[in-house]
Amino acid sequence: MRKVLIPVLIVIAFALVVALIMANPPSSSRKGQRPNANIPVEVQTVVARDFKLQLQSYGRIRPRTQSQLLPQVAGQIVWVSPKLRAGAFFEQGEALLRIDERDYQVALVKAEAGLASAQQLLSEEQGRVVQAKADWKRSGKKGKAPDLVLRKPQLAAAKAGLKSAEAALAQAELNLERTHIRAPYAGRVLSKSADLGQLVGTATTLATLYAVDYVEVRLPIKSRDLAFIDLPEQYRFGGEQQARPAVQLISELIGRETWQGQVVETEGAIDEASRQLYVIAQIDDPYGKASVGDDLQAKAPLKIGQYIKAKIEGRLIKDAIVVPNRLIYQGSYVYVEVQGKLMRRPVRIAWQDEQQALLSEGLAPGDRLITTNLGQLNSGTAVRVITDKPEPKKRRLGVKGQATKPRGES
Repeated sequence: MRKVLIPVLIVIAFALVVALIMANPPSSSRKGQRPNANIPVEVQTVVARDFKLQLQSYGRIRPRTQSQLLPQVAGQIVWVSPKLRAGAFFEQGEALLRIDERDYQVALVKAEAGLASAQQLLSEEQGRVVQAKADWKRSGKKGKAPDLVLRKPQLAAAKAGLKSAEAALAQAELNLERTHIRAPYAGRVLSKSADLGQLVGTATTLATLYAVDYVEVRLPIKSRDLAFIDLPEQYRFGGEQQARPAVQLISELIGRETWQGQVVETEGAIDEASRQLYVIAQIDDPYGKASVGDDLQAKAPLKIGQYIKAKIEGRLIKDAIVVPNRLIYQGSYVYVEVQGKLMRRPVRIAWQDEQQALLSEGLAPGDRLITTNLGQLNSGTAVRVITDKPEPKKRRLGVKGQATKPRGES
C-alpha cells in the first residue's frame, strides 16, 4: 500500500506546483507590463564663458650664457680660489686662479727699460734735427733742404721706436694682469678641469662656467596648439613682435615648486626629430627667493639639465564651450537630455588637455549635458533627471545635546 501512495503523492505535488506557476506568472512576462526603463542621471546646463587656455609642455633647464674658462697666458697655477669647484657660485670680477707671475714681472721690467731707451733716442734725434736745420741756414744754400739732410726719416724712426716700446710695455702689463684669472660674469661652476701646480697654456680649459642671472628652457609646441598662442617673432621689416606669453614652470626635483617665466624667443625652423616648433622660455633669478603668499620662502635652486613641466599662457577664447574629457565618449560624442530622453550629440574638439576639451561644434548654450558616467546607450533611451539628493542621516541628540547612535549601530 505504501509503495502505491508515494508515487501518487509525488504526482499530485508536481501538479500543484505547475498550477501555482501558471496562475502567478513572473511580472516581466505579464501582458501589458514593462520594467521601469528610466535611468537616473544628473545634468548640467551648458554655459558659454571666456576661457583662458594653458598649453602643456616640458623641457630641460639650460644656461643662457655658458663658456669655458681659458688662460690668456701660459704658466704654472700657483693659487686656486675655494669657489672654483663644481656647483660653487662666484661674482663678476672675482679672482678664480692665479698663474705664476714672476716671468711676467721680469718682462714688465724689460719693457719699462725699453721704453726709457726709446724716449732717450727720440730726444737725441729731435736735438739732431734742430742742429741740422741750423746748419742748413748757415750754409747759405737756397731752396728747401732735403728730408735726409733735416733727418726727418731718422726722427720718424725714433718716434716709431717709442710707440713700439710703449706698446711692449702695455702688453707686458696686460700679461702680468692676466696671470690673475677673474670671473667674466656672476655665475656658477659647472665643472673644473685644472688644479694647483698644473702647467697650463692658452688652449688649456680650466673650468666650465655659466651665468646665473637667468636660465632658459626649450619648450616644444604641438602643431594643434599653434593656433591658440601668440608667439614672439622676429620680422625682417617692422621690428619685433611684443607678445611674450607668461609661463609657469613646475619643478618636482625636491617637492613641488613653481617658477614664473616668459616666452622670449621662437625658433625659426621646425625641429627635424620631433616635427614640432620650439620656443625659448626665460626664468629670471632662478637662484633667488620668490614670494609665496605672505611669506618669503627660499626655493631649491634649479639644476642645469633638469627636466621641468611648463604651462604656457594661451589666447583668451570668448564664449567658449568647455566640457570635462570624461563626458566625451570615444572622442566624438556626448549625451544630452531632451524632454526626458537621452540623445547622442556628435561634437568636434578644437583643443584638449588632460582634463577638459574646448568644443567647436556639437553643443550650444542651454543644452542639458548629462554628467553621469554611462555606457553605450542608444538615442531615445528614457532617463530621469535627479534633482533631489537624500539628506545624510542625522544622529539623534541624547542627554544635554550629546549625539547618540541610531539603533542597530555598534
